[in-house]
Amino acid sequence: MKATNTIQRTIAEAGELAVFTGRFFRELRPGFMEWAEWINQCFRIGNLTLPLVAITGFIMGLVITIQSHPSMAAFGAESWLPSVVSVSLVREIVPVITALICAGKIGSGIGAEIGSMKVTEQIDAMEVSGTNPYNYLVVTRVLAALFMVPMLVVISDAIALYGAFLGVNMKQVVSFSLYTQQIFQKLNFSDILPSIVKSFFFGFAIGMIGCFKGFATRNGTQGVGAAANSAVVLSTFVVFIIDLVAAQLADLFSLT
Repeated sequence: MKATNTIQRTIAEAGELAVFTGRFFRELRPGFMEWAEWINQCFRIGNLTLPLVAITGFIMGLVITIQSHPSMAAFGAESWLPSVVSVSLVREIVPVITALICAGKIGSGIGAEIGSMKVTEQIDAMEVSGTNPYNYLVVTRVLAALFMVPMLVVISDAIALYGAFLGVNMKQVVSFSLYTQQIFQKLNFSDILPSIVKSFFFGFAIGMIGCFKGFATRNGTQGVGAAANSAVVLSTFVVFIIDLVAAQLADLFSLT
């Protein structure tokens, strides 16, 4: 019985999220866009998330290079280390880890912010004053996440590759010019494009789920914490689903 209720709630919530997403596309009209709020949200999302993304990207590049060196050296393929690490970082590791960081930072922040506005009736006050709260709160934040997450992924890619350069030089001496040459010998446009494209979907999903959970907040301040927590959990799950679908599609197109 409990399992049946859980499944029913999950299906109902998925339907509500679909309706919420459909309203986003109906409200997405440039003439009614709150551009000042969008710019503000872009700055907030990028400014608050960039330091954590940069540090994580640097550590990922450094650690993965150090960990990969013994295996590559065992096969006498140390010269392939920059190429192998760069492809794995750009194609999969950096976009997913950056999206997970954004899910925790951006998703929880949006969910808690809108949730607190919901329980304190600020959203109702916006409706009474003639402001469209969905357009002001949801459209701006979703588009900001959609725009900023790919930018954060690109920045994290660059920092991770620099961290990998330092990791390579901990075991051998490689000039930066030779290192970049080895990277771009194997790193193709077909490696970069899928990671950028799926990062747009990551950003859209994170922003949409955060806003949805915020608007669905109930039970006062206790509900705000629950909304932020569930936004992170659901965003993380959706990020992995999107990554799985993107990997399958990339593999399918590479075979055709």
